[in-house]
Amino acid sequence: MAMDTELFQQAREASSVAYVPYSNFPVGAALVAKNGLVFQGCNIENASFGLTNCAERTAIFKAVSSGVREFEMIGIYGETEEPISPCGACRQVLTEFCPDEMPVWLFSKTGDVKKTTVGALLPYHFKNLN
Repeated sequence: MAMDTELFQQAREASSVAYVPYSNFPVGAALVAKNGLVFQGCNIENASFGLTNCAERTAIFKAVSSGVREFEMIGIYGETEEPISPCGACRQVLTEFCPDEMPVWLFSKTGDVKKTTVGALLPYHFKNLN
């Protein structure tokens, strides 16, 4: 899946199943593994808002819990005018499981697209040095 259009479709599709009764702000993510599998994630809210899980982390946790730990790219879609960017927690989780040079595609409902990398999203990120 090299084409950002297909990644956009996968991420947008993931947003359609988001559980967002409090914010009404659906977000979807499509994480492409090196083996070609695509792991979709959506945001899942909770009445205790701190327990909400973002789309990016949902996709990563689905992949990791399936035994997949090598990734090629991720696309993130939001029902926003501008391309949506991951929160700080998601950026940290991305740096745990993805190489700094891995592409991150940011999509909006208007079709605007931005491309960046995991490392650019969180420079000087925390790494366990043990």
